[in-house]
Amino acid sequence: MSADDRGGRRQFLGLAVGLGVAGCASAPHILGGSNEDVGPAEDLMREHGVLNRVLLVYEECRLRLDLRKSEIPPGVLEDTAKLVQQFIHDYHETLEEGEVFPRLEEANELANLTRVLRTQHAAGRAITARILDLSAQGPTISDAGRTELSTRLTDFVRMYRPHEAREDTVVFPAFHKLFTPREWDALGDRFEGQEREKVGEEGFEHAVVRVATIEHALQIDELSRFTPQV
Repeated sequence: MSADDRGGRRQFLGLAVGLGVAGCASAPHILGGSNEDVGPAEDLMREHGVLNRVLLVYEECRLRLDLRKSEIPPGVLEDTAKLVQQFIHDYHETLEEGEVFPRLEEANELANLTRVLRTQHAAGRAITARILDLSAQGPTISDAGRTELSTRLTDFVRMYRPHEAREDTVVFPAFHKLFTPREWDALGDRFEGQEREKVGEEGFEHAVVRVATIEHALQIDELSRFTPQV
């Protein structure tokens, strides 16, 4: 690991501790303690893991909006939507649209599916923009606005669960098959370069810390909470 890498790692660890994520003394605890290189498909799927955690946050917020039994902490929905906008829409989906979908289409693979996925990306960006507008109203939001916000959260979750599942199980495996092992390794290096260029310190590791902090604010960060009584 270079001196620059070590410096960046120390800076990241300090950020994680400063955010005060419950039960996390360091970033390796949040991230699984691994800093090894990953392939392009695994990289994209890890980013889907961040998206999945966002969907859990949105589901929790929708329940609170509908039941009105528990308030949403101030800023939580705005912070979550900003994470989606910056990391999912502006980086992850842009990468898919620039690298993954065109390569499949050039190979006459899954063109109908990639067309639908592009349309859903555009719909997701529009929904996120509306969530930001509505959540910015805070406690002054009207009953109609509260209802619309709940609907937008439901729309986002309903679309992105099958969306990311189809990409993980159909699109990314088909994409992988188009490359030789050497080409695949080179693509992984290119993906890493694009991540540094487009999001810098706002990359995967920072996104994990951000979503973990949001989960803590909602008190849904304890995994055992989701275990059913059987």
